[in-house]
Amino acid sequence: MGRKEAREIALHLVFELSFKQFSDEELLSDRLEQSVMDSLAGDVALYAGELPADQKVYIRNTVMGVCAHCAELDAVVEKHSTNWNTNRLSHMTMSLLRLALYEMQYVEDVPVGAAIDEAVELAKKYESEEVPAYINGVLGAAARELAAD
Repeated sequence: MGRKEAREIALHLVFELSFKQFSDEELLSDRLEQSVMDSLAGDVALYAGELPADQKVYIRNTVMGVCAHCAELDAVVEKHSTNWNTNRLSHMTMSLLRLALYEMQYVEDVPVGAAIDEAVELAKKYESEEVPAYINGVLGAAARELAAD
């Protein structure tokens, strides 16, 4: 399993946490257990096999980082969302944006362009057809702002 798959699992966890039914640590401890991954593998091929240690670390650090910086990340989304009411965005769209923005700002081994591209690809998989363009626009504006700093 590579970073792309680990990112998608991290997205699932960020999405699940957006419903505030679990604490961050409780969810991570439960969901990253091999027995839970195995039980999900029958429905979602992404969960088949054992997670390499480095990908578990990436997932844990990323999900915890998104949670720790959630208000800040949401403010960036709000700032760069033109003609979109962010209160009406789906949990998945917000999860995609939070994850990508966190990677862009805090994960040194993820190039900004890769974070944007991966978010757009995941949006194509999980969201309606207008969402990938919106995500690309928000993340592109955020990237330009980061580059100017």
